[in-house]
Amino acid sequence: MDITSMTAATLGKRIKARELSAVEAVKAYLGQIEKVEGDIRGFVTVDREGAVKRAEEIQKKIDDGTLSGPLAGVPAAVKDNLCTENMRTTCSSRMLENFKPAFTAEAVKRLEKAGVIIIGKTNMDEFAMGSTTETSFFGATRNPWNLGHVPGGSSGGSCAAVAAEECAFALGSDTGGSIRQPSAFCGVTGIKPTYGTVSRYGLIAYGSSLDQIGPVAKDVTDCAVILEAIASHDPKDSTSMKRESYDFTSALVDDVKGMRIGIPTDYFTEGLDEEVKKHILKVAEVLKEKGAVVEEFDLSLVQYAIPAYYVIASAEASSNLSRFDGVKYGYRTPEYEGLHNMYKKSRSEGFGPEVKRRIMLGSFVLSSGYYDAYYLKALKTKALIKQAFDRAFEKYDVILAPAAPTAAPKLGESLKDPLKMYLGDIYTISVNLAGLPGISIPVGTDQEGLPVGMQIIGPCFHEDRLLRAAYAYEKTRAYERPAIVKKGGDR
Repeated sequence: MDITSMTAATLGKRIKARELSAVEAVKAYLGQIEKVEGDIRGFVTVDREGAVKRAEEIQKKIDDGTLSGPLAGVPAAVKDNLCTENMRTTCSSRMLENFKPAFTAEAVKRLEKAGVIIIGKTNMDEFAMGSTTETSFFGATRNPWNLGHVPGGSSGGSCAAVAAEECAFALGSDTGGSIRQPSAFCGVTGIKPTYGTVSRYGLIAYGSSLDQIGPVAKDVTDCAVILEAIASHDPKDSTSMKRESYDFTSALVDDVKGMRIGIPTDYFTEGLDEEVKKHILKVAEVLKEKGAVVEEFDLSLVQYAIPAYYVIASAEASSNLSRFDGVKYGYRTPEYEGLHNMYKKSRSEGFGPEVKRRIMLGSFVLSSGYYDAYYLKALKTKALIKQAFDRAFEKYDVILAPAAPTAAPKLGESLKDPLKMYLGDIYTISVNLAGLPGISIPVGTDQEGLPVGMQIIGPCFHEDRLLRAAYAYEKTRAYERPAIVKKGGDR
């Protein structure tokens, strides 16, 4: 088994056992980046020299026993909206093209404390606004399974990099499905924890009441191990929750006997691709055979999730992005006349079309004449959606659902019709509105050979249930590698 094909947990064990070194691991991944990055474009920044230097430092600490955790010496990447001290953090926008933060995000700090080596920053939709990683100022990321298709978004760079074996794992952020949907499109596993489980300190905000950082990896075990490393109560983040336990790996048991699993009929109506539906119902049968109790039920309110989400997210984006005005940091137009003209030109030149669209929508719904009609109504709808899930979890331990209506669309298709792109988030956004945890796992491929993913949703602070169900299913199928990896990066 070559280094880049190992899971993060396996690689960590091999490094700990002195079967290979952290430096060898980093060089293997840098070699893979050299091979495939020209096609994938999963990274915005690759810190080659810094990664090798840090690997040497980490190896010394492993050798003297200072570092002994499961991720020590493992190379990883982080989404480019997570601040990294003295390493470019761009949000894939012209606005922050050359921005180097003076501090590191708490989630990234926790990885570094665990001995993880950050090898670079991954591409994303600009300011996390998009579902395809095509709105990036640095160009679109491509799907490793088929270069003519999108990897999903907004964490498409992270998911594509993991699938293409350019890093052992990556961090993403999930505002309305931005970890789970691209994980499904790229055939990898991604988890969005309960809101408040992972500190948002150092995450450049899109929708503050919805954003949550989570891991993307090859399998469920890796996700559990990584989540243990990054989850914490952080006094620097006012939305951070103090949990009784941050133990996620103990949930990795191949046993779903007696687990009550609900399948919402609302998610399996018109608009869902038949192949996706077939794969998910097949998973339900597998879990049934393993002893789970599977039932269909009516979740309700699904049709209101998309309008509520885009009103709330755009309103928060409008507020959060007002700080990018060309004054203290970020892009400033070279030619302007007066302060107000400088604001206008800097923002119009610095932001891309999708970001401008959402800022304008957010400013509109927050304006005095429309606040009650749109924003307030969306907040009430959000509360009703949370109540609908609470009722469902009184009866079921977890809910099985699609992660996306179809497999990955072709490059360019979604940008032609933004509304169609928004509708593609129909199965993921309710989880963010309700603050719930959700995990996306690969469950097969369609006729074109593109991955199909499934989402498992659980009640707040019960990631253990998701991990248990996902792990039990994962034991029934082998991890599949995309074509570009099998070919060794040959074009």
